[in-house]
Amino acid sequence: MTVETGQGERQEQSGQQPRQPQQSLSTAAARNLATTTKSAPQMQEITSRWLLRMLPWVETKGGAYRVNRRLTHTVGDGHIEFLQDGADVRVIPGELAELALLRGFEDTAALTAVADRCVQRDFRAGEVLVERDTPADRIHLIAHGRVRQTSLGKYDDDVTVAVLADGDRFGENALLDADATWDYTATAETSGTLLTLTRADFASVMAASPSLQAHIHAFSSLPLQPQNRHGEAEIAMSAGHTGEVELPSSFVDYELHPREYELSVAQTVLRVHTRVADLYNGPMNQTEQQLRLTIEALRERQEYELINNREFGLLHNAAFKQRIQPHSGPPTPDDLDELLCRRRGTRLFLAHPRTIAAIGRELNARGLVPGHTEVAGEYVTAWRGVPILPCDKIPISRNNTSSILAMRTGEDNQGVIGLRQTGLPEEYEPGLSVRFMGINEQAIVSYLVTTYYSAAVLVPDALGVLENVQIARRRD
Repeated sequence: MTVETGQGERQEQSGQQPRQPQQSLSTAAARNLATTTKSAPQMQEITSRWLLRMLPWVETKGGAYRVNRRLTHTVGDGHIEFLQDGADVRVIPGELAELALLRGFEDTAALTAVADRCVQRDFRAGEVLVERDTPADRIHLIAHGRVRQTSLGKYDDDVTVAVLADGDRFGENALLDADATWDYTATAETSGTLLTLTRADFASVMAASPSLQAHIHAFSSLPLQPQNRHGEAEIAMSAGHTGEVELPSSFVDYELHPREYELSVAQTVLRVHTRVADLYNGPMNQTEQQLRLTIEALRERQEYELINNREFGLLHNAAFKQRIQPHSGPPTPDDLDELLCRRRGTRLFLAHPRTIAAIGRELNARGLVPGHTEVAGEYVTAWRGVPILPCDKIPISRNNTSSILAMRTGEDNQGVIGLRQTGLPEEYEPGLSVRFMGINEQAIVSYLVTTYYSAAVLVPDALGVLENVQIARRRD
């Protein structure tokens, strides 16, 4: 508010002081003459990359690593895949070769005929699918859902035999054995879908297919191969004898076609303009900063491939007998114990950070406090002394389920190992090279950044996976 004085001037009546003239140099102007302190370029993509840090890296000359194992006689242990067309589900005919009695059978027409005889059945949570001690006359292929198998315990109580889920099956022996009975009760824990194939339908297809008849006859005529509990060819020996008994002779048989892991590659071309490299290198070298961030992104991609690549990624290379399902959905202490007990010398668990949070919730709900252990100078969550390390490369499905990996590591321990080759031309880091590619007509310098890597599972029980772990919060 202003009022006019007698001299016609206005005077401030609002209580504010009149603006004072500037008496010194402003900070905004002074900054033009000041040196600015800068940070190095930052990026959010960088993670802890525990898998790359924990894997023992084995030198792989020639770009390939061959895993020699004892001969095994176990067949037909794979999961079965399905096709979905709306609410209709059907089995992929070629996937039926995962059944032990159809292993190696390649008659597409006969497999298609068998697949066409599979009948879809939708089930609801709590439904009893088969009863213990009743005749078994069909095989069940689980397309989606979780099924618990229970049997009679020592003290006449129900005990869990197994928990099955997508891609599993039960009742395979019923297709050829007319006297087969169910030795467990199968109960649906969730709603889902399965396909059934009866013994009568299978016999009908076999009667019309001479090739299938010949295959089943050959399968039934195979002599039982002596093997240990891991399916490896047995080494005959004698123990506990006295006197001059004739000792059995034996030899250790090897797989005739061992698996070879070839090194995979991740590459990119880094381009830097010479004008940038010449004029703007202070106080930080532009080429070095560009290269540092590029290598960080390349290492992130390397860890992603080690987890998810279909050829050598750990999620896809875990043996099917080493894949288990949670008992109730969330990752409970019982689930971690079952995953832990399936191998000797488990070195680490690997899980998505959200999965680790779900583990903590389940422990807290039971009044348990998660342990901690020191790994590489850092304290991390642990279960029974085994560290649970975060890895955000493990996928989370749309229905909020994920996986937990448990592994034994090291070549001497017959575990999981990383593969790489060092001594590359213009090597910048072990197994990673940065090669100058020249300058083009636009004065742009190009560098080829390359890393070679893979992973190998030396024996099947070195790696286990707890699948379909529910990590969403449950409503109270």
